[in-house]
Amino acid sequence: MFALPLTTDVELRPLDPWRADEFLANLDRAREHIAPWVSPSFVATDLASARAVLQRYADRWARDAGGIWGLWWQGTLVGGVMLVSFDTTQGVCEVGCWLEPAAEGRGMVSRAVRRIVDWAVRERGIQRIEWRTKPDNLRSIALARRLGLRHDGTLRQVYPGPAGRIDIEVWSVLADEWRARSDAGEHPVE
Repeated sequence: MFALPLTTDVELRPLDPWRADEFLANLDRAREHIAPWVSPSFVATDLASARAVLQRYADRWARDAGGIWGLWWQGTLVGGVMLVSFDTTQGVCEVGCWLEPAAEGRGMVSRAVRRIVDWAVRERGIQRIEWRTKPDNLRSIALARRLGLRHDGTLRQVYPGPAGRIDIEVWSVLADEWRARSDAGEHPVE
């Protein structure tokens, strides 16, 4: 196991299935806050479903098709980042995140996303990084902009939702754009 310090009090760590109890506790604190933005299949409601979510990501990692990492702030899991999809053959991945309200505004998600995107581009040869979000998720859109992603377009009525069909905005950054901005110090990997 590893713990990658992002700041003096924030660490990025693998979020393996054996951490299901911590993950469930984090989701319980974040549930109401993240429910409008994440897939219902992600928001586990008991220990078995929390373990199942983490096992799906562990299986993706084993297949080289995704992964999930937690953010520990002062020793407590408060959110995380994930490679929702990861395809080295096509050179495309999708990045995602979640965070409980008490941890917002500290820059930890942007630091963590920078780390995994930089790894995907520089170590694994990913050419296109995507960020998908609902059009009314203003915090997610602001993060995509801070990271240097561009709005590619909106997929209209992609998924059914409780209030009707849901639109999804697609944001992206290409590897050469990422490296140029990173090398220029515009989004250094802390």
